[in-house]
Amino acid sequence: MNPIRIRAGEQSYEVIVDRGVLARIGSLLPPKFKGGACAVISDENVAALHAGTVLSSLTEAGVRPVLIAVSPGESSKTMQQAEAICDQMIEAGLDRSSFVVAVGGGMVGDLAGFVAAIYHRGIPCVQVPTTLLAQVDSSIGGKTGVNTVAGKNLIGAWHQPALVISDVDTLETLPPREFRQGFAELIKHAVIRDAEMFERLQRFDRGDLPALIRRNVEIKAGIVAADERERTGERALLNFGHTIGHAIESAGSYRDFLHGEAISLGMVAASEISVRKAGLSEAERERIVRTLEAFKLPTRLPTDFPREKILGAVSLDKKFARGEVRFVVVPTIGSARLVENVTMADIEGAIEDLCR
Repeated sequence: MNPIRIRAGEQSYEVIVDRGVLARIGSLLPPKFKGGACAVISDENVAALHAGTVLSSLTEAGVRPVLIAVSPGESSKTMQQAEAICDQMIEAGLDRSSFVVAVGGGMVGDLAGFVAAIYHRGIPCVQVPTTLLAQVDSSIGGKTGVNTVAGKNLIGAWHQPALVISDVDTLETLPPREFRQGFAELIKHAVIRDAEMFERLQRFDRGDLPALIRRNVEIKAGIVAADERERTGERALLNFGHTIGHAIESAGSYRDFLHGEAISLGMVAASEISVRKAGLSEAERERIVRTLEAFKLPTRLPTDFPREKILGAVSLDKKFARGEVRFVVVPTIGSARLVENVTMADIEGAIEDLCR
C-alpha cells in the first residue's frame, strides 16, 4: 500500500488505494483525529452496506462517530440538505475540533465536503469514495458543492480533503449500471492525458482495477498540483465532456442519466466539436465513441430528449464566461487544450448530432 501524495497549493494529502482498507480506516487517520468526534455522512443505501464497518473501525481508534444518512441520489445535493446536516451536527455536539468522513459516491462526497467547508468556517474532511467514479475523480481535488434549480454545483467551495481512502472491494457491491458509469471518467482521463492507458482500456480486465484507479488518481493529482483553482487553464482540461454533459444532466432533471452516462454523451459531443475545431481525426473520434460503447455507456440521446433545455443549461454553466464558452477539445487522443472559439452554434450542432 503506497499512498499517492496530492499537492494542492500549500496543502498536501494522501490517497490510499487498496483492498480491504475500509475496515482499517480508524488506524489510517492522522494522529490529530484520534480521540475526537466526527460526522460520518453517507446515503441510506451505502450506509446499509458499509457504515457498520466504518463506525466500528473509528470507534476502535478512539473516535466518537455520529452517522448521518441522507436519501440517495442528486436530489439530496442541495443547500437545504446541507443545512439539515449542519443542524444534526450541532445537535450532536460536534465543534470546530471535529471532522467529517464522507462515505459514498460523488453526491455524498460533494455534499459532505461542502458541509465540512462551511461548518464552523471549515473543518477537515476524510473522503471514503465507494464508487469507481468517485475513486478516480470526484473525491480528489477539493471541489465541493450543491446543485440548484438553475444548474449543477453552482454553489460550492474549495475544500481539499485531509485524506482519501479508496477501498477497491467496495466496488463489488455496486449495481452494474453504477459501476459502468465510472468508466466515463477513466476514458476521459485517457483521452485528455494518457494515450497508453486508452490502449489498455481496449483490453480491460477486472483484475486491472487497482492499477487503473491508481493511474487515474496520478493523472488528476498532476493536474490539480499544476492548477489547484483553475487559474491557468490546466485544471479546466478535466472538464472534457462536462460542459454539455452537465447540461444533459440538468435537462433530464438528474433522473434520466447518471453522471457518468451524461459525461459519456458530453464526450461524444466534445469529440465531434474537436473534429471541427481542433483537427481530431474522424478515426480517433470513432475510437472514442466505440470505447464508450464497449463499456455500455450511452453515445446517443433519445430523439425526444428536450434539446432546448440542454442549451439553456449550457448558458448557465460556470465555464460559460462573459458569454463565451471555455471549451475543452482534443486534437488527438492523449492530448487536450482549452479554446474559446467554440460557439453556441457549434454546441447546438453537436447536440443535434447526439439525437440522430
